[in-house]
Amino acid sequence: MRGFVTRLCATSLVAMAMAGCSGEAELDPSQTGTGEDTIELAEYPDRPYWGDTHLHTDNSVDAFGFGVRLGPEAALRFARGETVTATTGSEARLARPLDFLVISDHSDALGATRRLYDAPRWYVKWVIRDETVLRWYDMMHEGPEQSQLAIAELITAAANDDIPEAFADPERAREGAMDIWNTQLGLLDRYNEPGVFTALAGFEWTLMPDGNNLHRVVMFRDGSDRTRQTLPFPGLNTTAEELWDYMTAYEEQTGGRVLAIPHNSNLSNGMMFETTTTDGSPMTAQYAAMRARMEPVVEATQIKGDSETHPFLSPNDEMAGFGVKGWELGNLPLTQRATPDMYEGSYVRSALLRGLSLEAQLGVNPYAFGMIGATDSHTAFATGDEDNFYGKHTGNEPANENRAAEPQNLGTREGRYGWQYLAGGYAAAWARGNTRAEIFDAFARREVYATTGPRMTVRVFGGFDFTAQDWDGDWVRAGYTRGVPMGGELEDRGSSPSFLISAMKDPDGANLDRVQVVKGWLDASGNAQERVYDVVWSDMASRIRRGGRVPAVGDTVDRARATYTNDIGAGELRTTWVDPDYSPGQRAFYYVRVLEIPTPRWTLFDALRFGITLSEEAMEDAVAQERAYTSPIWLKPASSEAP
Repeated sequence: MRGFVTRLCATSLVAMAMAGCSGEAELDPSQTGTGEDTIELAEYPDRPYWGDTHLHTDNSVDAFGFGVRLGPEAALRFARGETVTATTGSEARLARPLDFLVISDHSDALGATRRLYDAPRWYVKWVIRDETVLRWYDMMHEGPEQSQLAIAELITAAANDDIPEAFADPERAREGAMDIWNTQLGLLDRYNEPGVFTALAGFEWTLMPDGNNLHRVVMFRDGSDRTRQTLPFPGLNTTAEELWDYMTAYEEQTGGRVLAIPHNSNLSNGMMFETTTTDGSPMTAQYAAMRARMEPVVEATQIKGDSETHPFLSPNDEMAGFGVKGWELGNLPLTQRATPDMYEGSYVRSALLRGLSLEAQLGVNPYAFGMIGATDSHTAFATGDEDNFYGKHTGNEPANENRAAEPQNLGTREGRYGWQYLAGGYAAAWARGNTRAEIFDAFARREVYATTGPRMTVRVFGGFDFTAQDWDGDWVRAGYTRGVPMGGELEDRGSSPSFLISAMKDPDGANLDRVQVVKGWLDASGNAQERVYDVVWSDMASRIRRGGRVPAVGDTVDRARATYTNDIGAGELRTTWVDPDYSPGQRAFYYVRVLEIPTPRWTLFDALRFGITLSEEAMEDAVAQERAYTSPIWLKPASSEAP
């Protein structure tokens, strides 16, 4: 197998050298670096830039096996708003282009399934001489369904640490990855256009002990002048500490910057947000500080479910439970079922609470992260729109009219179904301009937020003297000069914090139902508490709060036509909110959740498009309230009181 890989690499390297030489000669110098000093920047972050940090192409071992035949260039063209022909033959296009993109193909066995597929069968049989690999090869060539089953076996084997040597040997993987990585870095530079579109380098690190999802997307700030000095770090048989060592070494050796983004904590069976270190020993301040520095942001929502919270953890949150059906059952391949005692380590809100407790003990909060959404699409299409959902993988692209009904679990093909996939999400980054440096720095300082797909504009500032009169002046300037934006920290001043909160609907989307503040804190006994406050909502004069709850906004969705009207809700909601339950010295976080009015999910669009009848269970979930989650603002005890 070593010779097989090497020979393929040599061929690719020649092609890369030819393509690279011709492409790089045409590049503007502004495209190849971080983008600093290439465009005029706003005084303050003046708008949210929209993007996806989690997208797979045919270089990912699973995506290719699932059937995708589109590479990074198609992904970049699609993200920039061009029409691209999907693997299954249809013409695909975003209604609105994105502002930035991270292509995050799996670092393990990067490009291996494509190279295996392209090899002659005699070579696989007589040179590789691995019965499992030969069987996967034949299944991949038999057709899409068998190819998907082959990859399901591969993923399950990875979860059980039973991968054939051809896919597991780090040296061979390194040889195979080098040409793909370098080619892609040159491509990213060509499509990177400061002020217009940002192409960031990245990969997915795929640790999955016993099938429990501990994956991270790794995202670089730099252009190829620095990123060519490293290779994607493999995940199998490594640890999070080793990933952070890799990231630290990159920064020390190149002077560049890199961060990691945990995702699908909902599929980790409680392992993503443990209160211990990797080996089960008590968490130390050093470990907490490293994790906080390396992982400032978490992916809270994506195609494989929503990780904000679970109704078991938040029984008083009437809006909890979005996007948990099917995904709450267990780990990624469903080789281990989840039990409720695992949920605290699997969902973001409870992790934020754990972070407060750990900070009180250690003086460092390992889970003080901001929140983003991403797609995790394996089709090369970063689509977050319900009416333009291109599927998780090519097996459930729109060409498959039964995709909502089919079982989708990778391992057993039981327990999860197509309709349980979400169509989102996206990340919004408040930045002074659209460059690699500005987008990355927004992530690093947590001035970012997640949506489940709609492009709502949400802004939050926390301080101690904000009043309603601030809306009459330059409230953004006031927010930055007298407070902190989302992702910031406030030091306790002995009085209730106040917040300027503004939300505007997606210009092409649905009206807003309400804006909520989610507060988490430690009470006087050190116990973690949470509460959701409805702080402003549409039609407040008629929707009078009863029993502590705001009446539902209504529902205009026509199930037979997959349409809705904006006759209810509001186009914009804003308020100045003061915490009514503040206690001096309290450790707390506050994040904002914005809800749209009910709208059709992609399944309802499918029912109309294909003339199919959804199951009763799928039909009950065919309408949803899309949402946004901002990064929190933390309230900390005054320095003299901490920890």
